[in-house]
Amino acid sequence: MIVLLGLGNPGSEYERTRHNVGFLVLEHLAHAQESSFTSKRSLEAEITEIEWEKERILLAKPQTFMNASGRTLSAILSKYPVTPEQVCVIYDDADLPFGDVRLRISGGSAGHRGMESLLASLPKGTSLTRIRVGIGRPPHADIPLDAFVLGRWTQAEEAQLPDIFASITKLIKEHIQTV
Repeated sequence: MIVLLGLGNPGSEYERTRHNVGFLVLEHLAHAQESSFTSKRSLEAEITEIEWEKERILLAKPQTFMNASGRTLSAILSKYPVTPEQVCVIYDDADLPFGDVRLRISGGSAGHRGMESLLASLPKGTSLTRIRVGIGRPPHADIPLDAFVLGRWTQAEEAQLPDIFASITKLIKEHIQTV
C-alpha cells in the first residue's frame, strides 16, 4: 500500500485556493478512478482507496488544517500497514514558479507549516517523499504572501491545472514504481 497525502485546509472558504492544491490533485486522481472520499473521524481525514498501477493506494486529505497535518499522518501510520517511506505528500510551494512540479525524496520543510507538522510527527531524521507544486509568488509586492496563497486561482491558472495534474500524475506513476 502507498499513501498519497494531499495537504490543504478543510472548509468551503478554502476550496479551489492555491493552498489546497494537494486536495485538488487527490480529487483529480479519485475522479479518474471513479472513487469518492468519505470522512474518517479516527484519522481526522477524508479518504478513499484506489487500485492504480497494480498498487493499492490510500488517498488522504487531512481535515485538521494545514498546520496540524501531522496528526493525520500519525493516525494513518498507526492504522495502516505502511511506513513513512510509503507516503508521498503533495502540497503547494510558493518558492517554485507557477506550474513547476518537483518530486523530492527527503529534506526539510522550507518553512511550509504543513510539512513542518508532518516532519514533527515522525522520529527525527525520517524522510518523507513530497511533490511540491509551484504556485509562484504574488504578482505585486503589495499583496501579502499569505493572502496570495489562500487566494483562488486566476482564470488563466485554472485553465492550466489539467496539464499540471497530468504532470503530477506522471511523477506519481514513476514514483510508485520505485517504492
